[in-house]
Amino acid sequence: MAPKRPVSAGAIPKAVDSPALTRPDAPPLYAALDLGTNSCRMLIARPKGGQFSVVDSFSKSVQLGSGLEKTGRLSRSSIYRTIQALRVCQQKLKRNKVVKMRLVATEACRRAANGRDFMDRVHRETGLRLEIIEPQQEAQLAVVSCAPLVSPRTEQLLVVDIGGGSTELVWIDLTGVPPQGRARAIMRMHGGFDLPDDGGPRARVVDWISVPLGVATLRDQFRDVEDDSARFALMSWFFEENLAEFAPYKDEPPREGFQIVGTSGTVTTVAASHLGLKRYDRNKVDGLRMTSDEIDKVIRSYLALGPAGRRRDPRIGVDRQALIMSGAAILQALLRCWPTDRLSVADRGLREGILYALMSSDGVLEDTDA
Repeated sequence: MAPKRPVSAGAIPKAVDSPALTRPDAPPLYAALDLGTNSCRMLIARPKGGQFSVVDSFSKSVQLGSGLEKTGRLSRSSIYRTIQALRVCQQKLKRNKVVKMRLVATEACRRAANGRDFMDRVHRETGLRLEIIEPQQEAQLAVVSCAPLVSPRTEQLLVVDIGGGSTELVWIDLTGVPPQGRARAIMRMHGGFDLPDDGGPRARVVDWISVPLGVATLRDQFRDVEDDSARFALMSWFFEENLAEFAPYKDEPPREGFQIVGTSGTVTTVAASHLGLKRYDRNKVDGLRMTSDEIDKVIRSYLALGPAGRRRDPRIGVDRQALIMSGAAILQALLRCWPTDRLSVADRGLREGILYALMSSDGVLEDTDA
């Protein structure tokens, strides 16, 4: 199947050096910040073998995209919340003396009429320079972050990143790569989806898509539907309609060698609920494989709770309860459209992808197969 969308975006830029913060006698620290439609997240890490070790982190629900569907602009209150969060990030970067960083903003800032003005204000008030990245780079970073979870048995891979304002899907053919080299082939995609052919085995992007529907934007489209179950069904159907041209395997039985890796708060919340965790544990969630029946069971339990029950459910959490059903609707639609009855759970995303990309570009990661 030939790609229906261009796959020739350039490589992810190298890290930004901050000479004033450089300490020649210390190992370099890298930082990655992801400002999304709902959350502001940052990781500070140093390379360690073929991976990295996290030194500090930050995560805050800022709801930057609140009201965006209705007005087309970032609101005053959401801008204030976000700048307050970014001030904390700036303090952490300074305190840790980070010398290399990449700070990105995604769908809310891409879509907002005042998105560029907001970037200028962030720089004036915090000193941080954020860049608004295009959907393909967002998809590219999500793919790179999930590389360690790719099975040697995987021949066809679908990486899904369910965000607040959009959902990125990348379909990759790995049949030309030896099994033990498949995770490393995904990691090399930090250089772009359309890498030059060097004659060696390489992963091939069959197709990719950025659907302008995430957990917040999909929820906002169906706010007026009062019945909880009807709203969920409509959201799932609507998302599936938006995948019509991208999912050629609809209603086909599961195939050997096909793997879906899902990364998002929705996916990790469903996984934690399936495991019955009273307190979230990344080590138990990241890399977990769930069957479609297990996922459906969790979703049915959410529907049985109703909106009031979900607000009280500690498995879902205060920040996630308003968005969990729109995310579950997206997840359910994806599993209907692709030939697998299992999903690999990734508690990782743009931040991890940025760190892998920056460190790989600088040559500080050991070149070992995952």
